[in-house]
Amino acid sequence: MLPILPLVIPLVTAVACLMAWGRRSVQRGLGVAGAAALLGAAIVLLRTVSRAGILVVQVGSWPAPFGITLVADLFSTIMVTVTGVIALAVAVYSLAAVDARREAFGYYPLLHLLLLGVCGAFLTGDLFNLYVWFEVMLIASFVLLALGGERPQLEGAIKYVTLNLMSSALFLAAVGVLYGTAGTLNMADLAVKLRTSAAPGLVTTLGVLFLVAFGVKAAIFPLFFWLPAAYHTPPVAVSALFAGLLTKVGVYVMIRVFTLLFVQDVGYTHRIILVVSGLTMVTGVLGAVAQNELRRVLSFHIISQIGYMILGLGLFTRPALAGSIFYIVHHIVVKTNLFLVSGAVHQLRGTFELKLLGGLYREAPALSILFLIPALSLAGMPPLSGFFAKLALARAGLDRGEYVIVATALGVGLLTLFSMTKIWAEAFWKPGGATGATGSGGEAWIVGPITALALITVILGLAGQPFFALAGRAADQLLDPSAYIRAVLVEPSQ
Repeated sequence: MLPILPLVIPLVTAVACLMAWGRRSVQRGLGVAGAAALLGAAIVLLRTVSRAGILVVQVGSWPAPFGITLVADLFSTIMVTVTGVIALAVAVYSLAAVDARREAFGYYPLLHLLLLGVCGAFLTGDLFNLYVWFEVMLIASFVLLALGGERPQLEGAIKYVTLNLMSSALFLAAVGVLYGTAGTLNMADLAVKLRTSAAPGLVTTLGVLFLVAFGVKAAIFPLFFWLPAAYHTPPVAVSALFAGLLTKVGVYVMIRVFTLLFVQDVGYTHRIILVVSGLTMVTGVLGAVAQNELRRVLSFHIISQIGYMILGLGLFTRPALAGSIFYIVHHIVVKTNLFLVSGAVHQLRGTFELKLLGGLYREAPALSILFLIPALSLAGMPPLSGFFAKLALARAGLDRGEYVIVATALGVGLLTLFSMTKIWAEAFWKPGGATGATGSGGEAWIVGPITALALITVILGLAGQPFFALAGRAADQLLDPSAYIRAVLVEPSQ
């Protein structure tokens, strides 16, 4: 029953926080304890799956493909484990960064409801329940975006929910057509039936429909415009959680369905993904270079980095997929940390505008180092995690002879370094700066999570071989789904 725990823990935590409505300190304690329990359960699940193989739970004991199936393979459990890490970091950070008014209106129940949706999307084994988990995430994230009622928040939340509802409608329509074609929505059963479909052209068309639907949620080119309009508006803790996790759910689902289901015409579908990855990288980083507000720069960088993550899917080889999985893990840690650092900067200066910042290197040298670690890692500087993630993808691209996309990735890396240098020069290096401080920026609840995530970034770089090996094994499972199909359809009960 291990695959159920990452769903039960955030659900129970959210309900417990609701029962403690009006008791702020109890909710804060429950929020952190629930996140720690989620991380512990995820680590146990990852160790078990790594040693024993894929775990499957048929909820209600209905056999596949008729019941609700939860599947924990290496890819999904890696994602659940990283979710636990980010959940704990953000929950601790929230103790000092989320105001009492937002806490009083249900911040912690919403936080854990969002984690429930994220873990559900990673572990589900059928497409209809994936739709349900997407809607759970959408409801929780929309309320978290709007919590506080400030005008920029409401504007960003409306754009966010409108585009995501359109994406959900397209997803549901594609699911309906797929069910009419194959008669099932269980992903393992679909993998069997679609491989022997008498209408491969229709299956490929459905694959493109799913690519558009998931592309909106993953913020790929040209469907990303909702993201920079929304992610800079809520409190930093919420922005960090969204930046680290939400778009990665879309990327995860793209990798899942385009390795398990839509592999009838790889030369067509995955070539589209490869081209889109390059365009996503370029447009995202150009948007970042043009911005002068700290969180807007970081938001556009999310888009450009999504391009790297789907690059491995477009190449569709074992080293490329392993590189993508490692890149996703690296980026979740690094991007969350950069947003958390931006919150500490705001506490010291009272603004996110780069032109109004300055002098932080002399005033807060430790914070400056804690910014440099994720910033240089994001840009791909050795020996940090981003360097090895980009190197793996570049080598995979060269092995396939895809020189244009490799050159694009390297060029985008240089522009990423340029924009990180701009933040460093404006916020940390130049003298002066605004004086509208709202706090010291050095509270333990703020510095602790930032330091921990920076340490993980260094470990992923200096001792990354075991993580690469794990990503390689996850890629093997994706490229050879026979074990996944057998676990769901032949050996269903755990």
